[in-house]
Amino acid sequence: AEPPRVTVEGLESNATVKGTITLRPKATLPFRTYVARYELYVDGLLVASCASGETLSFDLIGVKGKVIVEAGRRITARHIRESAPDLEVILLERNPVFWSCPLSNKWLIDVVDTNFLVHSYLIPARKHGYTFIQAEVSDIDRGKRRVHTAQGHIDYDWLVISAGIRYGFETWFGNDRKAIDYTRTNYATAYIPSAEHALVKQKIHNFKGGTFVMTLPPPPHRCPPSPYERACLMAWLYQTKKVNAKIIILDPKPRIAPITAGYTQAFKELYPNTITHVPNATIKEVDPFNKVVKTAAGDFKFDDALLMTPHQAADLVWKADLIGKTPDGKPTGWAGVHPLFYNAPNDPQVFVIGDSVGAVSPHFGHYPKAGHVANRQGRSVAQYIAAQAKGQELKPIIIDNLCYMLVNNNPREAISVQFDYKIGADGLLLQTQIDDNERREELWKEDLRWVDIMYKDFVV
Repeated sequence: AEPPRVTVEGLESNATVKGTITLRPKATLPFRTYVARYELYVDGLLVASCASGETLSFDLIGVKGKVIVEAGRRITARHIRESAPDLEVILLERNPVFWSCPLSNKWLIDVVDTNFLVHSYLIPARKHGYTFIQAEVSDIDRGKRRVHTAQGHIDYDWLVISAGIRYGFETWFGNDRKAIDYTRTNYATAYIPSAEHALVKQKIHNFKGGTFVMTLPPPPHRCPPSPYERACLMAWLYQTKKVNAKIIILDPKPRIAPITAGYTQAFKELYPNTITHVPNATIKEVDPFNKVVKTAAGDFKFDDALLMTPHQAADLVWKADLIGKTPDGKPTGWAGVHPLFYNAPNDPQVFVIGDSVGAVSPHFGHYPKAGHVANRQGRSVAQYIAAQAKGQELKPIIIDNLCYMLVNNNPREAISVQFDYKIGADGLLLQTQIDDNERREELWKEDLRWVDIMYKDFVV
């Protein structure tokens, strides 16, 4: 059969158009048939229609699009819906519920219970009008603007990746899968929300005494949960239970940082016989089978351990080909995105936020890989996507960071650190760090208020 011939008046081929356009469609059909209705689709979405003989008009700014937020950053999904209600927002997350990793150190020694950390993905999705799909993301095809999941693929107009970190076991073991799997199983660190947390909690509470080694990743690494805070809370638990434990912190840095004075005082005044901090302990070799860690500061045997490997951007950032490059072309291990807008330089509608983000300024390097930063970036990206959808220029939103660390459980005393940012005269980000080293109950209460604010922002 002869196909219909459709012509459109009001739009030239290859023309660039903005604002509202008006089109008059016409069609020539065989066998004296006629057209009752014309429909216009943009990227698979119906944007306008009209009856035969009429014109159709539509505002390009009002053309809807689809935003996929990958890996649990609910704050972004909610605020995109609020900032750009015409956009369809889909949240993809492999886990059935949200688990608050930044607060998990307190859970490990029963300061808070599981209900304090675990929250629903469905409740905020229903309340704020976005779609939650529990699915493992297997690949990202940026050329086709398509996300592949275990349940099929979804096409997108905007993509936000907030996938966190991955463990860099290869730095220690190369391709030795036996050593990697053994370390992952027996010396898990619980820096990624998973079953690891239950394993680590059981390990901590079942420790009967001896040497407990903690290897710290070289910066940058995810924090919170702070490894120093974890050491303090473990030391408090062992002293309270009268467990003859020695916690050795193998730190690649030359000194405790951040909150140098606050943690140093806590170690010396609260846990002088339990915690030993070893600076400049860059890892040379890890033998998980014989329980030995060799470092630049000496060799250390252990009875049990939390073997924290170097951290890198999550696997999905690598799969999406968004890892930055060093001047000599080697991968940095972190997403190479705009330091203010967090989008890919060659793909401006693809954003990476949270711990995967690479260096943002030559003055200080990376943002802290903290939940507070991810929250602020998520809110910012929601505004950036809304602006892009309206054809507006992006204006940078300056974020901040705030972290509290509990160093004593009886009485409950915390310390804190704040990071403020501004754009300097050279156009680059500058960082100001404010340590609050005086441990006190007031900061613990502030931490609980901060948590309440965060949860209200994206849980309810």
